[in-house]
Amino acid sequence: MTGILGGNPKDEPMHYGEIFSVWQASMVAKGALSCYRAYLYHAGDNDLKKVLGALIDQAELEVSECDTLLGDNGIASLPAMPNRPEAKLEDIPVGARFTDPEIAAKIAADTATGLVACSQVMGLSIREDIGALFAKYHLTKAAIGVKILNLSKKKGWLIPPPLQVKRPESE
Repeated sequence: MTGILGGNPKDEPMHYGEIFSVWQASMVAKGALSCYRAYLYHAGDNDLKKVLGALIDQAELEVSECDTLLGDNGIASLPAMPNRPEAKLEDIPVGARFTDPEIAAKIAADTATGLVACSQVMGLSIREDIGALFAKYHLTKAAIGVKILNLSKKKGWLIPPPLQVKRPESE
């Protein structure tokens, strides 16, 4: 005989940490959608726009899957933010415009933070389906993170930390 935590993981109850983590992931993804769509209006570089498109697609997927998971477990999710009106880059005043290097740095930081958050949910989950869902998100974020890093290096946008150019000689 199996207990309440046996059998199909989707039939198991979510614990409070899983509930909050899935709810929070949905909330963060909804905020990212709003922010990244705005960045898309500010971005001038076509390669950066493609990465932003991938981030938007991923955020939409996370919202859909997390909200479905919450709804299937009787938990209300945060409402979606309203869509922004479209803007053209040339209509945004120069002093109010985010530059491509600023956007790249911010999405790189967001992606790195997302990797840590996904790892945390994977570690706290006792439902295998929730751990696997966030492992999938982790893998996608890692792949997008590599694209952002390569783009930032190629475009000269990356500001590295202090580099050890000459190593001390061993005695």
